[in-house]
Amino acid sequence: QVRLVESGGGLVQPGGSLRVSCAASGVISSSINSMGWYRQASGKQRELVARINSSGNTNYGDSVKGRFTISRDNAKNTMYLEMNNLRPEDTAVYYCNVIAWGLISWGQGTQVTVSS
Repeated sequence: QVRLVESGGGLVQPGGSLRVSCAASGVISSSINSMGWYRQASGKQRELVARINSSGNTNYGDSVKGRFTISRDNAKNTMYLEMNNLRPEDTAVYYCNVIAWGLISWGQGTQVTVSS
């Protein structure tokens, strides 16, 4: 029912910035309890990057605190992740996640590569 489409990934140099987006359909913003970003690097487990709930409260993984910022636009049913001071270790597929009606939905992911 809920469809999530990520976009904005690409290649960026170390120290650079990038913003990825997640557009949600099949659900209204008032029904979304929280939205988040997870990432999975090659050969590693998927890990939490950031989450934001309906009140605007945020939670970040330790490795991205102070560098990444999560936000949402309820009118557009879209979530964003602004990534600053990127490091090669940030290279991964970034996945959008939504919790609505107690159910979990995932997007297909967008590749972010940090390299010189």
